[in-house]
Amino acid sequence: MKFTFDRDAVLKEIGIAQEIISTKNALSILSNVLFIAEHNSLTIKATDIKVNFETKIPVEVEEEGTTTVFCDKFISILNTLPSGDVEFSQKDINVVIKPITKKVRFQLKSMASDKFPEFSSEQNIPWFEVPAAEFKNMITQTIFAVSDDETRYFMNGVYFEKKEENLIMVATDGRRLAYVSKPLCAGVADFESAIVPPKVLNIILKRLSSEGNLFVAIVNKMIYFKFGNYSFSSVLIDGQFPNYQRVIPETQEKHFQIHRRDLLDALKRVGLLVEQKSRRVYFDLNEGMLTITAQESEIGTAKEELPCRYAGEQITIALNYLYVEEPMKVIDTEYITFEFTEYMKAITMKPEPAQDFFHIIMPMQME
Repeated sequence: MKFTFDRDAVLKEIGIAQEIISTKNALSILSNVLFIAEHNSLTIKATDIKVNFETKIPVEVEEEGTTTVFCDKFISILNTLPSGDVEFSQKDINVVIKPITKKVRFQLKSMASDKFPEFSSEQNIPWFEVPAAEFKNMITQTIFAVSDDETRYFMNGVYFEKKEENLIMVATDGRRLAYVSKPLCAGVADFESAIVPPKVLNIILKRLSSEGNLFVAIVNKMIYFKFGNYSFSSVLIDGQFPNYQRVIPETQEKHFQIHRRDLLDALKRVGLLVEQKSRRVYFDLNEGMLTITAQESEIGTAKEELPCRYAGEQITIALNYLYVEEPMKVIDTEYITFEFTEYMKAITMKPEPAQDFFHIIMPMQME
């Protein structure tokens, strides 16, 4: 096979492939990327068995063919080359890579393409279309709350659910919960609820433009995404997601409102003296005032007072400061409302004014 490609165009696509594939074993076919050169286009495929990637870009094909090359070395070679055309040719198991404008030549050993895993292909996939910006926002509001505890694998992904015309995404690690619901499923056929691994969602979040639409399908324990010239698919997490509805408080009669940026900055400062293991900070609420305190027993303490809109009785709540900080980074309103009932029951964080998402935090034991 032999073809000529634009270095920058291929480098962009190979970067996506490298995010997906396994590089633990250089001799494994899973560390390779598959090239199919035909009809003046190059199809690029990569997989780690669970997540699959495919794209197609225009190239100048002189001899059609198929091969695989070790992705890590191929991308390293491209990174050293200047922009412009690069020639790719293969004879037997040897691949030669030569830039048109430089007198340099690289040779890599290839592996036969028939060893490359076949992607599970679905005929008549039931695609539904959603606005890209809305979908990205839903991922952003939930993905950080996914559990990394592999013994509770059923919480290691974002839960997708269709309820009437709404697409719902939920993530939890058992101590916090992120929830978002958007009316994106009008006219969409029902599909099975799914637990989607964060790896594929992070790639979608990074590569998906905020313009236009995205095609999604959930079928046969797989999720599929299609946008632009990209196709992604991922095996779903097999398990029973917790009943998140039980965690959502029906009513919370107490609340306070605070300026988001002021609270975020204060948490960064007070967090400098938080116990690294527990990450415990204390929220002490008095009328019109929130006092945040942290104590690192062998080093010192930090305390900051912030004005807030609160008219209830004095109460102190212990919280993991990361569980407060991380949702605030993805909320874009000027103010945030905290709703609660008592110091050891769930706290709900909402944007002010309220939108289509919220975050729930379980308080910590007082010490």
